[in-house]
Amino acid sequence: MNFCGECNNLLYPIADKVNRELLLSCKICDHQEKASNNCVYRNEIKHSIEERTQISHDIASDPTLPRTKGSKCPACGGREAIFFQSMGQKSDKMTLFFIVVDYMYDYTAH
Repeated sequence: MNFCGECNNLLYPIADKVNRELLLSCKICDHQEKASNNCVYRNEIKHSIEERTQISHDIASDPTLPRTKGSKCPACGGREAIFFQSMGQKSDKMTLFFIVVDYMYDYTAH
């Protein structure tokens, strides 16, 4: 948010169509200044890893994915699982997904 240097009210973005630039204008005192950033609005949607990772029903038959029998599923107790990694929203966070081969249950390990 930017505020007017004259009256301290909020500055609103307007377009200078002649010079093709973005200006910030005060609705109270008509003060105008050149905008330092051309971004007027930014909408960032952050999804959880589970929302971004879609698991195919054919994943159990994929021979390229590694398998393990050393991890037990908390939901069904199954031991044979396919696993793969996915990056988290922060670059330092990695999530390990397990898919139980027989029941297609999925669970994660952080």
